[in-house]
Amino acid sequence: MQSCESSGDSADDPLSRGLRRRGQPRVVVIGAGLAGLAAARALLEQGFTDVTVLEASSHIGGRVQSVRLGHATFELGATWIHGSQGNPIYHLAEANGLLEETTDGERSVGRISFYSKNGVACYLTNRGRRIPKDVVEEFSDLYNEVYNLTQEFFQHGKPVNAESQNSVGVFTREEVRNRIRDDPDDPEATKRLKLAMIQQYLKVESCESSSHSIDEVSLSAFGEWTEIPGAHHIIPSGFMRVVELLAEGIPAHVIQLGKPVRCIHWDQASSRPRGPEIELRGEGDHNHDTGEGGQSGEGPQQRRWEEEEQWPVVVECEDCEVIPADHVIVTVSLGVLKRQYSSFFRPGLPTEKVAAIHRLGIGTTDKIFLEFEEPFWGPECNSLQFVWEDEAESRTLTYPPELWYRKICGFDVLYPPERYGHVLSGWICGEEALVMEKCDDEAVAEICTEMLRQFTGGPCVQVICAWPCSHLLGNPNIPKPRRILRSAWGSNPYFRGSYSYTQVGSSGADVEKLAKPLPYTESSKTAHGSSTKQQPGHLLSSKCPERSLDPSRGSIKPMQVLFSGEATHRKYYSTTHGALLSGQREAARLIEMYRDLFQQGP
Repeated sequence: MQSCESSGDSADDPLSRGLRRRGQPRVVVIGAGLAGLAAARALLEQGFTDVTVLEASSHIGGRVQSVRLGHATFELGATWIHGSQGNPIYHLAEANGLLEETTDGERSVGRISFYSKNGVACYLTNRGRRIPKDVVEEFSDLYNEVYNLTQEFFQHGKPVNAESQNSVGVFTREEVRNRIRDDPDDPEATKRLKLAMIQQYLKVESCESSSHSIDEVSLSAFGEWTEIPGAHHIIPSGFMRVVELLAEGIPAHVIQLGKPVRCIHWDQASSRPRGPEIELRGEGDHNHDTGEGGQSGEGPQQRRWEEEEQWPVVVECEDCEVIPADHVIVTVSLGVLKRQYSSFFRPGLPTEKVAAIHRLGIGTTDKIFLEFEEPFWGPECNSLQFVWEDEAESRTLTYPPELWYRKICGFDVLYPPERYGHVLSGWICGEEALVMEKCDDEAVAEICTEMLRQFTGGPCVQVICAWPCSHLLGNPNIPKPRRILRSAWGSNPYFRGSYSYTQVGSSGADVEKLAKPLPYTESSKTAHGSSTKQQPGHLLSSKCPERSLDPSRGSIKPMQVLFSGEATHRKYYSTTHGALLSGQREAARLIEMYRDLFQQGP
C-alpha cells in the first residue's frame, strides 16, 4: 500500500516557518483551463509567491483543444472569440498578432457563428430536395422575430405563461408554428417545409446552448446572457495560442500536469475532523467511508495529518499526495461538480450551493470534422443544413439511440479552403452526442457519408431513411471522407459536458450561489461577492470581527474555497471570456483580502 505524502512545510524548514509567520498565503488552483490560468497569473502578478496549479489531464487549456493536422489547426473545443468590444480574449489575441491572418469572411457578425459569413446556407431535406432560397429567408426572418421575443421575458420582466412551460424551445416552437399556419399566402406544401425547418433551427439552438434540447433552457432567464458587441473571430493559428499566452506569465514549476484531485478538505481549523474522512489511503482505495480502520494509534503519518490541520484547507490528490493550503480556487466544470460534488468536498457543500449545482444545466455539444479529397459542394455554399420532412409535426428533439444521427443539425464548410483543405464540420448535441461518442470512427464516418448522399439527392440506405428515394436525382457518388476527427466532451471524465446553460427552474441567482466562496461569512450570506468589498484598512467585514487571517489563533479563515469557471459568470456563462473573467474575479477577492499584507512588504 502506498502511503499518502504531504507537501506541507517541514517543521525544520526556517524559510517555510518564516513565510507562515508573515502570513504569506498558499493558494492552490484546481484546473489549468482559462479560468485557472487567469487566476494564477493574476495572483502571481500581484506578489503571491506560493501558488500551485493542479491539472488532471496531460495538458493545459481545459475546454480549449486545438489539433494540428497537416498545415491546418482544428478546434475540438472553443472556436470563436464572441464579440470584440471589451472582450479580454479578443484584446489578448489582437495585441499579440493572432488575428492578423483572420480573413474578412471569418469575422462573422451573425448571432449563429459560421466559419465564413460569405456564401449561403444550403437547406436540404431528407428527400434530397433543396429548399428554395426565398422560403429559407422568409422562415429565417420569422424565426428571428420570435427569437427576439424570447429575450424580452428577462430583459423587460415580461411574465411567462403556463403554455410555454418556461421553456425557450416550447415557446419558440409553438409561436413559430402558429404564425406559419396563420399565414394566408403560403400554400400547404410550403407550410409543411417551414414547419419541418422549425426542428432544424431548434437543433442548432440546442447545440449553441449545449443543452440536450433547447426545450430544457429557461425562458425567464434566457435574456440574461449578454452578448459582447462586435464580430465573432476565429484564430487561424488555434485558440490554444490564447492559452499559451496566459501560461507564459506562469513559471513552469507552478503547473502540475496529470494531477487529478480526489477531495478538498476545507474548514480544517474550525471543524478539526478526525477519522475516515481525512484518513491516509493506499493507492486505489477510493472509499471515503472506510469504517474504523484508520484510527489505530498515532504514527508519524497521523502526526503529519495533524500538522496539515493547522492549515484551513487540505487538497487530497488521486495519487495520494496531500497539499495543504490557505485557499483553493476550484475551476472544474459544472459537469464534474454534478457528478462528484458529494465526494469532492469534506465537509459537504452548503445546501443552497448543492441546489444550484442541480438546477443549472450543462450538456454536450460535439463536432465531427470530415476531410474530403475534393469538395462535392459548390463554392457559394457555407453550410449544409439537414431538414427532416417527417418532423413537421414533431414536438421533441429526443431520439432513440439507434437514430442518434438525426440530431446532427448540419455541416459547416471550413473556410478558407487554402488553409483547411476540403473539410466539413458537423454539429451534434445532447444524449445523441453521447451515443455518437461511443461509436468508432469508421461507423460515424459511414453514417455521415450516407446522410450527405441522402440529403444531397443520392440514393439513401434503409437504416437512414424510410422514404422511397429511388427516384431522386443528385450525387450518389459522394466518397467516404479520407479522415475524420471528432470531440468527445460528454464522456471525458474531467469535463462531463461542453458548457453550461440556465436550465428550466434555474436562474442567474443560481450562478451567483455557485460562485459564492466558502465558508460563508455573514456578509456573503446576503450578497454575492460582498466579502471582497471591504473598507480601506480592513481585511474582513465588520460584521465578522472575530474572524482573523492568522491561522495560529484557531479562527475561521474566510474564502478557503473559491469557485470560478464559465458556469460561475452570470452574464457570460458558456464563453471563454466568461471563464477568463471568472478566474480574474476570484483572484481579485484574494488580492483585496491580502492587500494590506503586500503593501507592508517583508
